[in-house]
Amino acid sequence: MTGDDVLEILDALRKAGTDVWIGGGWGIDALLGRQTRHHRDLDLMHRHEQEPAVVAALARVGFSESLDWRPARFVVADTTGREIDLHPLVFAPEGSATQASLEPGRPFVYPAACFVTGTIHHRTVPCLSADQQVYFHQGYEPADRDRHDMARLREAFGIATHF
Repeated sequence: MTGDDVLEILDALRKAGTDVWIGGGWGIDALLGRQTRHHRDLDLMHRHEQEPAVVAALARVGFSESLDWRPARFVVADTTGREIDLHPLVFAPEGSATQASLEPGRPFVYPAACFVTGTIHHRTVPCLSADQQVYFHQGYEPADRDRHDMARLREAFGIATHF
């Protein structure tokens, strides 16, 4: 998944009138304003109620569902191997959101302040904050890419991470 791919996907979703935020590796690189490693996929958070429009917009650019773990997440892929990991969010009136998890009664929490912007190829894009990225990188054995990402956040923002 290249930066150009990310912008193409965001353009398709924006044209459909949907709201999305980049998480994961591309979200961290957006916060940093530069690509720091290869990305195999794109993590996107979207408004739960906009899911039909998100799916339809992605279908128009060649993506179809390849994994369904709803209500927590689902994945779409195209014939070239690009994958998008989609995370439906339910927003509260004050701007915070929750995402279902695979553990009933233990949703993922998104404070309103975590919805920020970053940059990919000199273009402003919606993404998750550094603090939210650190929050999501807890509770599992990190892969090399996770260690890389957390090191970049520590360097850029001076924040503490658990690995």
